[in-house]
Amino acid sequence: MTDRALILDFGGVVTRTLFETHDVTERALGLAPGSLTWRGPFDTASDPLWVSMQKREITERDYWMERTREVGLLVGEDWRDMKTFVQRARGAEPELVLRPEARHAILRAQNAGIRLAILSNELDLFYGVEFRKRFPLIELFDVIVDATYTGILKPDPQAYELVLSELGLPREACVFVDDQKKNIEGAEAVSLPNVHFDVTRPAESYARALRMLGI
Repeated sequence: MTDRALILDFGGVVTRTLFETHDVTERALGLAPGSLTWRGPFDTASDPLWVSMQKREITERDYWMERTREVGLLVGEDWRDMKTFVQRARGAEPELVLRPEARHAILRAQNAGIRLAILSNELDLFYGVEFRKRFPLIELFDVIVDATYTGILKPDPQAYELVLSELGLPREACVFVDDQKKNIEGAEAVSLPNVHFDVTRPAESYARALRMLGI
């Protein structure tokens, strides 16, 4: 058994963000091209709500619940949970969601004997159990810690300790990757090596994480 592990956040790190797949969403929902204009980190000027989240005036869940309600209204429906949004937007085709850079990094890590883990605040909450089961490469992950069930949200120190405990590895043998600054700060608080994933430069972020693991 390897003595190293790559610990990944799911949404935005393993998956392409909803900002990157507006065209897919619009086609799936029958919306006119260009109906969805919020672009989060790809164009903060287009998305003051995202800026509020980054300032921690609202939570990540608050942000996505507001977007869920907005998109539901565009199709004339009352959407009350993120799972509805994700599954209606692209749930029928999980392969559309997987980042190509994530596929490459996950397979490189596996081939190098690196263990794989997911530490997510809302994997099944947002994507749904059936989506996760059908998600490409999910079977390669040794450990999945999902706050949907644990109730322990990053950046709570217990979240990081839980995934380390399940891996059975010392923190210095692991690298944690997340796109949210507050979750990176949480990792730093428990001395867990980390990479702040830049969704606008995914290949660079993955390359750094793999280098830290000696790949």
